[in-house]
Amino acid sequence: MAFSLKDSWVWDFWIADGGDTFHMYYLHAPKSLGDPALRHRNARIGHATSQDLIVWEPQGVVLQPDDPAAFDATSTWTGSVVQGPDGVWRMFYTGARFYDTHNIEAIGVATSPDLYTWTKQPAVVLEPDRRWYERYGDSSWPEEAWRDPWVFADPDGDGWHMLITARANEGEDDNRGVIGHAVSPDLSSWEVRPPLSKPGSGFGHLEVPQTVVLDGRTLLLFSCGVDTLSAKKAAGFDGGGIWSLETHHLSGPFDVASAAVVTTAPLYSGKLVQDRSGQWLMMACHDANSDGTFDGLVSDPVPVHWDPASGNLTTAPSPKNS
Repeated sequence: MAFSLKDSWVWDFWIADGGDTFHMYYLHAPKSLGDPALRHRNARIGHATSQDLIVWEPQGVVLQPDDPAAFDATSTWTGSVVQGPDGVWRMFYTGARFYDTHNIEAIGVATSPDLYTWTKQPAVVLEPDRRWYERYGDSSWPEEAWRDPWVFADPDGDGWHMLITARANEGEDDNRGVIGHAVSPDLSSWEVRPPLSKPGSGFGHLEVPQTVVLDGRTLLLFSCGVDTLSAKKAAGFDGGGIWSLETHHLSGPFDVASAAVVTTAPLYSGKLVQDRSGQWLMMACHDANSDGTFDGLVSDPVPVHWDPASGNLTTAPSPKNS
């Protein structure tokens, strides 16, 4: 029972666990636009709830553009949700401003007492720091990439980390994708740090990053399609979608050149989530098909585990459960 909406395309999503209810936040745009390529310029953040990660009840729109002068004047894009020590839920999300030839991205935050009602904070939380990161116009890349914030507590209790889809300020234009990094002591003040991966690893960008500890392995998950791989990496490549790699720490560094494909197109923007039994599951959106059509839905969850033989995530049955 994949999650979809009759009148809107659905794609990137992220999940918060409220304890007794799962909350999914997702990007959507009306099918009345006609061309699914226009969805990025018209994205709003919707909300749905579930008891089992399978049956979802839509709860309506929670964030959308409301100020033509704001950093999110055109679209509200992908983010993540965490609860701070103060009990307040925070959604760090991407704001996009589209122009005739390009778009500019920045990261903002909204707060909620209950995961249902959200209040945007007007100030930008983070923009790329030119000491390490590309800004629009520094290359031929058609956007200022600074999006998809993944926020998590430092495992040793030393504040918070944010992973960001970003591009380095050096290297070949199609090979600058890196995992951006910022830190905070309190979820309020943030400091941009150097990237946690190196440019030249084969990716134009690394979208919707996520780190988890699964089956005793510390993993980084991200997405990149064949059309945004570097020309060198894409040569002779059948297709990509969701990638993973094993790493030593949730906060990096990450050797993304060693990442392996978990699922091929059209599955994209994969997220790992645990159900109430502790089983790790993967959900993903259906990206554009080979014929250019776009399904615009989020898949059912499927069990995943780490396969030591292949050194990768797999959706095949775990040997211990077979």
